[in-house]
Amino acid sequence: MKDKTKLLDELHALRLKLLETAEARGSLTDPEVLAISEAADQLIVSLQQLQKEELTRIRSDDQQPSPS
Repeated sequence: MKDKTKLLDELHALRLKLLETAEARGSLTDPEVLAISEAADQLIVSLQQLQKEELTRIRSDDQQPSPS
């Protein structure tokens, strides 16, 4: 799985591309705009999954008994 920083960088690039394409096409429903938006949505879901995994790992670590 990609690391969080790389996903955030990709999302930022897609966001810029989305804005530029929507402005150039003059429509938020243009097929190219929608395709970019869907790609951004997939990255957002991947980021949410990473955050969930991190939180689960942190909580699991917190519940481990400390060595005596």
